[in-house]
Amino acid sequence: MARELEPSAPRLPTLGEATRIWARIGFLSFGGPAGQIALMHKELVEERRWIGEDRFLHALNYCMLLPGPEAQQLAVYIGWLMHRTIGGLIAGLLFVLPGALVMLGLSILYVTWRHVPLIDGIFFGVKAAVLAIVIEAGLRISRRALKTGAMVGVAAAAFAGIFLFKLPFPLIVLLAGLAGWFGDRIRPGWFAKTGAGSAAGSAGMADEGLLDRLLARGELDHVRPSWRRAAGVLAAWLPLWLGPVALFWLAAGSDSVWTQIGGFFSAMAVVTFGGAYAALAYVAQAAVEGFGWLAPGEMLDGLGLAETTPGPLILVLEFVGFLAAFRAPGSLPPLAAGGLGALLTVWVTFAPCFLWIFLGAPYVEALRGNRAISAALGAITAAVVGVIANLALWFGLHVLFREVVSLSFFGMSPEVPVLTTLDWRAALLAAGAAIALLRFKLGMIPVLAACAVAGIVLKGGF
Repeated sequence: MARELEPSAPRLPTLGEATRIWARIGFLSFGGPAGQIALMHKELVEERRWIGEDRFLHALNYCMLLPGPEAQQLAVYIGWLMHRTIGGLIAGLLFVLPGALVMLGLSILYVTWRHVPLIDGIFFGVKAAVLAIVIEAGLRISRRALKTGAMVGVAAAAFAGIFLFKLPFPLIVLLAGLAGWFGDRIRPGWFAKTGAGSAAGSAGMADEGLLDRLLARGELDHVRPSWRRAAGVLAAWLPLWLGPVALFWLAAGSDSVWTQIGGFFSAMAVVTFGGAYAALAYVAQAAVEGFGWLAPGEMLDGLGLAETTPGPLILVLEFVGFLAAFRAPGSLPPLAAGGLGALLTVWVTFAPCFLWIFLGAPYVEALRGNRAISAALGAITAAVVGVIANLALWFGLHVLFREVVSLSFFGMSPEVPVLTTLDWRAALLAAGAAIALLRFKLGMIPVLAACAVAGIVLKGGF
């Protein structure tokens, strides 16, 4: 055992050293969860060997079982492993704050200058690029997730459930998880374990990292499960998470926009399995059709803004919260109300992410090798593919056509386009963005930038 901490082995980083790395990751975490996980893998596994490959992937699989952004939760998990609660807080906050600040600034720019021809052209082009990005994400996830015929069937059923029957996303996730859980008992090969770690990059780093060595030596006492500690985490984080929502409810009543924002996005934090793309279909349905906070095209604008910022794509919810409060400011100035709405949205979206990790991380080793959990995860991931397909179709209808109608027959209510309202400019931009992403493998940022410029030209924004 003495050889495990030989002089050539990496040492445990100080909190300051770790903070600098988490800040670097936070400012460079573009590209959605796949790019963010790849960046963490490169920084923490390949270059610094703070954590080993197997434990990194095991932690990622655990985070994929949780609602919320898996990349941010993975950062919290590893930060907690290294430096306890303070390490998890620093890692998670630095992963979110840069993008949240940028998104707030972009939201203010959006409501202030949205109808200026130049800005209108930019958002027109960005929406077309976002459609191609969502399609590319769906294809990428489907190649990784749909390993068997049963998983393809779950994806198809999820698509039909949300597109044809308007089933709520949480119900689809629950049914998929149950299908994986019980399906594994009937036929173990139906829901093979998905390669969740494939997004992380290289599979060749199999050596243990420093954290693995310290854990093997029993030197990290805080990872041991404790019911007393779990009760303390719940007692601290549940009030922190839901306290602001309760205060707004008491001060402004149940019908105020603040209570609606806090309640809705707190519920979303519990059911957003599958990341931002999967959750957006449910958010769009509620925010556009239910609450009337924004128009369908504005959801696309928000996702386009989130694609251009560092941090989790789920920060698009901050844009939704900003617009909701901006348009129902009460006695506050609209911009101040929008800022408060954005802050409340970010808080209730990400505070539970810390709760899930601090509460469940000490028990995560119990999930290692659990076949039933892996099968449930595989089925949920397959359902996410179907939900993303619906999201791409929903986006496509509202980007490419100026008018969409809803049909109703035999209990189904799909949306179909009015073909004569096709916008050829949007179709041209979306096709070009798809070719750039899928055929020429160009990066997301260059495609967004090129489509923004093309949108200005096509809309006459010069």
